[in-house]
Amino acid sequence: MSLFSAFRREWMASPRADILAGIVVALALIPEAIGFSIIAGVDPRVGLYASFSIAVIISLVGGRPGMISAATAAVAVLVVPLVKDHGVDYLFAATILMGIFQVIAGFLRLDLLMQYVSRSVVTGFVNALAILIFIAQLPQLINVTWVTYVMIAGGLAIIYLFPRLTKAVPSPLIAIIVLTIISIFGGLHVNTVGDMGKLPSSWPTFFLPNVPFSFETLQIIFPFSITMAVVGLLESMMTAQIVDDLTDTPSDKQRECKGQGIANFVTGFFGGMGGCAMIGQSVINVKSGGSTRLSTFVAGTFLLFLIVVLGPLVARIPMPALVAVMIMVSIGTFSWGSIRNLRSHPWQSSVVMVATVVVVVWTHDLARGVLVGVLLSGVFFAGKVRRLFAVTSQLSPDGLTRTYYYSGQIFFASTERFAEAIDFKEVLDRVVLDVSAAHFWDISAVGALDKVVIKLRREGTSVEVIGLNEASATMIGQFAMHDKPGIDAKSTDH
Repeated sequence: MSLFSAFRREWMASPRADILAGIVVALALIPEAIGFSIIAGVDPRVGLYASFSIAVIISLVGGRPGMISAATAAVAVLVVPLVKDHGVDYLFAATILMGIFQVIAGFLRLDLLMQYVSRSVVTGFVNALAILIFIAQLPQLINVTWVTYVMIAGGLAIIYLFPRLTKAVPSPLIAIIVLTIISIFGGLHVNTVGDMGKLPSSWPTFFLPNVPFSFETLQIIFPFSITMAVVGLLESMMTAQIVDDLTDTPSDKQRECKGQGIANFVTGFFGGMGGCAMIGQSVINVKSGGSTRLSTFVAGTFLLFLIVVLGPLVARIPMPALVAVMIMVSIGTFSWGSIRNLRSHPWQSSVVMVATVVVVVWTHDLARGVLVGVLLSGVFFAGKVRRLFAVTSQLSPDGLTRTYYYSGQIFFASTERFAEAIDFKEVLDRVVLDVSAAHFWDISAVGALDKVVIKLRREGTSVEVIGLNEASATMIGQFAMHDKPGIDAKSTDH
């Protein structure tokens, strides 16, 4: 009964809405898959077959229902040198190895690293991606006729106004159908899907990449595969988190890692390039009513049906219709509230968000932007924790003993203040270091304690450390040098 309930929840919760949403996504996938193929320097069928294969497989084995995965620009840009220098078969081999790495990452629970990505980084990632989605439409907005602008405006009007009449059918689908009919029967001269590249007319077939099965081949594809695996998982985990927020539902990130790996592994045997989750298409899916695995499955299968069976008709779809849909996605994806929050949120959070946006937009590399955001978040966090550290002292009535009271977190960023609090020139018989309200986090903290204790002893002062909590005592017992016999005269480097 539980398996049947899970099937209904993940596949049949709202079949009509999921099917219609999947059709919208499939239509929007075509020009993007072709564009990503051009970026990678391969035939359009490579990106289209990849989008079909990845979407269908991830719907079966992924961990985030309703999320769309396919060929992406983030992965495509990484393989340009590989295709140029060694050929497309090496791309297929690299995609297979990429999948293996991602499955291993799933078993190693590398998805847990997402816990270290702050909300500011996620917001910056979303805003940057919204900007990149809009920038990607610019080629269709420059040096075109006035008819294109009218059609885009008409498409946006349908997308935003049609839901006021009914939400039974996704408004982006209505916009694409209406504008296609107008374009065909009106004989309008606008760019079409067919202008993006030739659509394949045959089904994908299973084959082994034509590369030598040797260590030399592994040396060639290994760096590309590991980079694609990391970038693909990073973008997939970020997109899964965003879809979690959009739908107010959790997802299995470990299963998603493995699912991405399985999808890419299989795709390499069907002549496809590597891919990952797509936030733009996922947003289209969610906003069109797609919420289960069925919408993702329909997107993949209908994509293949469109290009192989309905190719001549699909080639006549006007690009302004799809541009209108992507502009809607860009507007809907951008977190407009984050602009208002720049004044009210802590400046550190705003800096992290803006830095993530700037780096991603400047480099067109989502991984670099997220890395910069995470590093900045870490630096700001370390600085914040460092400021929570405090030291006070009290001299005994007889003037022979001084007690230093430490409170807060003692780690690499606060070790300098730990030592600077001690007056080594003060003549005392005894010094007590009371760390009851402090915690030692790393060997840098242990090294700072060693430095203070040994230096005081060299001055002829007796030192006592009191109040260590269990975790700190364990660490100090394992790594400290000051309590080892005869260590006072030796180096205490850690």
